[in-house]
Amino acid sequence: MAEPAAFDMDCTACPRLAGFLRELKLQYPDYHCRPVAPFGDPDARLLIVGLAPGMHGANATGRPFTGDHAGILLYQTLYECGLSSAPESVHAEDALELRRCRITNAVKCLPPQNKPLGTEVRACNGFLVKELEGLPDDSVVLALGGVAHRAVISALGLRQVDFPFGHGAEHRLNPELVLLDSYHCSRYNTQTRRLTPQMFRKVFQRATSLLEA
Repeated sequence: MAEPAAFDMDCTACPRLAGFLRELKLQYPDYHCRPVAPFGDPDARLLIVGLAPGMHGANATGRPFTGDHAGILLYQTLYECGLSSAPESVHAEDALELRRCRITNAVKCLPPQNKPLGTEVRACNGFLVKELEGLPDDSVVLALGGVAHRAVISALGLRQVDFPFGHGAEHRLNPELVLLDSYHCSRYNTQTRRLTPQMFRKVFQRATSLLEA
């Protein structure tokens, strides 16, 4: 039997999500409307885990955090921290390159109202398991938001109660892996100042310092 893959563009394991994407493809024929693949350095030691593709962002472009508000702060911060070749991600075919990092999502398909069901997060967790298994030693995972944080903990078979989510929190998950937490860089969080650019940059600066240690 073949080993499960870290990504499947043809996955339809979640009927609600698969049906939603089929409906959206009729409404937006030029949109990607399929599972969104991880993006970045295949040998990265920093894995950034988001929630799910955005309706008019990754679901449209086919690249995580590309085309929506959340990606503006993320890609600008990556560039400022030396992890990206440019300060913005325009579309999936541009020349942008990520350095030492890769971006993925806890749920690879766009959910209605951007709110995946628990069953959908669990159904997609196998892909995250494979991504985590493929990380080199001394790697860092940066979870953007509580759903991503809990998905990482589940993928490693750990107890949620032992690793509570909190912005700026740092968790040693095993001898070779550290988990950092950040509030998600959503429009709501940035506009309400729950998450400021300075707060976000500080978490990424800690991630790069761990990579260099």
